[in-house]
Amino acid sequence: MRIPSLITLVVLMSTTLSAFAEDTLPIAQQFSRGAEFSNLKISPAGDYIGAITKHEGKNKLLILDAETKQLHHAVFFPGNAQVGNYQWVNNNRLVLQKEYLKGWQEHPIYYGELFAVNADGSKATYLFGYNSGEQQTGSYIKKNTPIRATAHILDPLPNDDRHMLVNAVRWTNSNLVDYELKQDVYRVDVYRGKRKKLMRAPIGYSRFLTDYEGEVRFAVGEDKSNTTKVFYRKDGEWINSDKLTLGLTDFSPISFTEQKDSIYAAGREEGQTVGVYRIDLETGNKKKIIQDKVVDPSNFWINRKTKQLYAVEFENGYPNYAFVNPKEQHSKVLKQLIDALPGHQVHIVSQDRDSNVLIIKASNDRNPGDYYIFDAKKVKLEYLASQKDWLDPDLMAEVKPISFTSRDGILIHGYLTLPHAKEAKNLPLVVNPHGGPYNTRDWWEFNAQNQMIASEGMAVLQVNFRGSGGYGSAFEQAGYQKWGTDIQYDIIDATRYVIEQGYVDKNRICIAGSSFGGYSALQSAIIEPELFKCAIGIAGVYDLPLWKDDSDVADSDSGQSYQDQALGTNIAQLKAMSPAYNVSKLKASLMLVHGGDDKRVPIEQLESLEISLNKIDYPYKKLVMDDEGHNFYNDSHRAKYYSEMLTFLKTNLKL
Repeated sequence: MRIPSLITLVVLMSTTLSAFAEDTLPIAQQFSRGAEFSNLKISPAGDYIGAITKHEGKNKLLILDAETKQLHHAVFFPGNAQVGNYQWVNNNRLVLQKEYLKGWQEHPIYYGELFAVNADGSKATYLFGYNSGEQQTGSYIKKNTPIRATAHILDPLPNDDRHMLVNAVRWTNSNLVDYELKQDVYRVDVYRGKRKKLMRAPIGYSRFLTDYEGEVRFAVGEDKSNTTKVFYRKDGEWINSDKLTLGLTDFSPISFTEQKDSIYAAGREEGQTVGVYRIDLETGNKKKIIQDKVVDPSNFWINRKTKQLYAVEFENGYPNYAFVNPKEQHSKVLKQLIDALPGHQVHIVSQDRDSNVLIIKASNDRNPGDYYIFDAKKVKLEYLASQKDWLDPDLMAEVKPISFTSRDGILIHGYLTLPHAKEAKNLPLVVNPHGGPYNTRDWWEFNAQNQMIASEGMAVLQVNFRGSGGYGSAFEQAGYQKWGTDIQYDIIDATRYVIEQGYVDKNRICIAGSSFGGYSALQSAIIEPELFKCAIGIAGVYDLPLWKDDSDVADSDSGQSYQDQALGTNIAQLKAMSPAYNVSKLKASLMLVHGGDDKRVPIEQLESLEISLNKIDYPYKKLVMDDEGHNFYNDSHRAKYYSEMLTFLKTNLKL
């Protein structure tokens, strides 16, 4: 059990906390409820701590006194607006994004508006956005020149208390945000909102890297064929990094080194996993310093004071770290914290200007996350708060890394969640394929849905099938145009593997997934109708020819290029891999869940599948959330889905 939180929220959170007594909540609500605290950040001088919390269904920003942990001020918007991401731009001032919750969709919408406010609530200012003036409860927000663009905080410029850098994408004439457009970088006054345009990116889907002085030195983006391009800035001009002739693909700068014209960068040599290189920008000379033979890096950790890389994180099964310079201050601190919090994945998420006080997040497969404050001078670790303190990690399920060889000889990795206090033998199983399928993977982490299923006595299987990201380019490319075949064979082979190992009862298996995972749930049940007793598709792609036309992915040239690469253009092959065209092979009980406002996988995908099912009078259970998008944002909607899913699983697995 955790010790009591040091954060005292007085009246603001009292009604919320009392409404969620852990011994009275139904299980679906316990696991569907979002984090109570998230995104904790300490101010540059270490005087204040910011934290996002939910109150009455909206995000609010709490500002706490770092010494006493008492509430100093709360920042929130009236009506349907809420606080999004935020940054400390000096010790006393924050800049935050304003998001909107619309009645027809529960997930927040961001129009690019930035606001600034002091830690005590004074000097509230509209900094950047389309609206020339706003009114906030208790404060007058000063007017500023409107701009039709969506802004993101690029660099808070820790050495400049007056300004920050913003990157912004212009709106089209129809007021749409098109990230294929080349973004602009502005220097913005954090008190008055006065801005100066510094440059325009040389490519769309722009991401930028600044150096220690706050100078924009790199821009990374994708062209219309979805190829990543990297440019560096020299003497006020953008230079294509192809001129460095590095011989690397997936090249991406990470940070500068202690030398101005030397960087740490990620990249891969032909067929290999991503390595970390030290590169001289003048000569183009490179030196590989870190690489794992099995997996790509999962995180790069930067010292926010020096803006230099100090550690690289890998997750081949369990997470581990490789240190660029073991003697660097953050490297030493991270090693101390790993020793102090055994069995946890430890991240330094925020630090003061001098790196004397740091905020730490520790999590693992059973713990969604605890926040600590670490005093580097005193070598003192102090507990702050938990993301979900109503869930006891001691009662959660173990997530066990597994690996096996597929039918065609490829090594496949995955994770098996095993119910707490129950023998890992002949268990009912729910297979949970991830979305994507490319450029994403499953991790050793706390998964609320899987933990909920395990709490009812079922095991859960996750598979990093071919096509998953993080295992090298050859492994990912092996899944191209194999949605309905080889990828599904990996999922099926993984299921047979855990049966052979004795973990699972072969007669009690269901499959449930979201997005591509929803597609896999139906497609695997079609390929192996005797293996799966039930299948749950959440926001699934069921009609591939239709999806190539009706998804928001198809709205851009790069999206169409991705679809052609991922699926191919052969209509007959697409139909052969589409559940909507092959329902006659099904035997599993079906549950279909979709968001009515889903743009990524529109509701027409569900409707196409329904037409085919109705033609053969195939029974199915349906749950449509009209005001949800591609993911469940609303806690109550997620609880309703979790509750109906559990009932469906327990009925079909005879629990």
